[in-house]
Amino acid sequence: MKAGVVTPGMRDSAKVVDMPDPVPEPGEVLVRILEVGIDGTDMEISQGHYGEAPPHQDFLVLGHEALGEVEEAGNSDLQKGGLVVLLVRRPDGCINCRSGQSDMCIEGNYSECGIRGSHGFLRELLVEKPDFLVRVPQNLRQVAVLTEPMSIVTKGITQAMELHRRSANPAQVALVLGAGSIGLLATASLRLQGLSTYALDLVPKTSAKGQLVESIGATYLDGRSLGIAELPRQLGNLDIILEATGNSTVVFQAMSVLGTNGVLCLTGVSAGEKRLQVCADCINMEMVLGNKVVFGTVSSNSGHFERAIRTLAEIEQNWPGWLGQLVTRRLPLVEFNNALQPTTEGIKTV
Repeated sequence: MKAGVVTPGMRDSAKVVDMPDPVPEPGEVLVRILEVGIDGTDMEISQGHYGEAPPHQDFLVLGHEALGEVEEAGNSDLQKGGLVVLLVRRPDGCINCRSGQSDMCIEGNYSECGIRGSHGFLRELLVEKPDFLVRVPQNLRQVAVLTEPMSIVTKGITQAMELHRRSANPAQVALVLGAGSIGLLATASLRLQGLSTYALDLVPKTSAKGQLVESIGATYLDGRSLGIAELPRQLGNLDIILEATGNSTVVFQAMSVLGTNGVLCLTGVSAGEKRLQVCADCINMEMVLGNKVVFGTVSSNSGHFERAIRTLAEIEQNWPGWLGQLVTRRLPLVEFNNALQPTTEGIKTV
């Protein structure tokens, strides 16, 4: 079978290789991979910034956003031909992992498919234990590849809303920073919850991103002409901010504009070593006197995946065809290298 691999730590090492077809052992399911989404993590691993091969191997199969079809169900309760999405993180033995919350692992000895210590999903076939497969209804076939990023969004927004409920005033205004796939999925999720939602990016309102934001009743903000520092005067108290840029400067700007009793959820990862000069006393005072919360979120568990599937179905019901527009480029596996090259106007490559 074909697979898209990299050598971790080596820049521009991505290539397509031949690997033996996997043979399921008792208790395993054979899955044919239908689609794999490419995101910023894949691109950063391909540039050598991080990534870890499985033990005793010198390469890593990329891909952690996958939709598959059951080829052989084994003795599981799955059915041949059924659609599944695959969990990314594999637990260690810590208390959170044992309770099904591997995304909250406390010891850090987990592995992550396509990222850290386990091969990913960018291959034609794989075998997996049923516990790491989540069923997907057939009517979501065209958009289910978005389940993994949606699971990150679902987890983050759920926790942000729970934190905000410590205050009696309801969350009313939400700001999403970044209109990539995570940002757009977050925008739609917040609109489902009835919040006045704004999304900011650095492209024109007439761009595909701007039009997608506006088409679901949210408001697009062009960050080239409107600075983040100006937003509270225009939008009022920012109750919920979801950062989806991976830009550390934006993170500190978001902290400075977060509203009273507000919650800031960080989903982006900054891979560099940028240094900033900030007014530390100002941030400390504003955070304390404003009862503000900043938290990060990474990975997701099976419960978040199941909730993500329900959210995708709800979005599709409310705005038919909207999710499909997030996939702006589809490439065959043999063009794996091209998939790792970012595009100016693109959103999600599959």
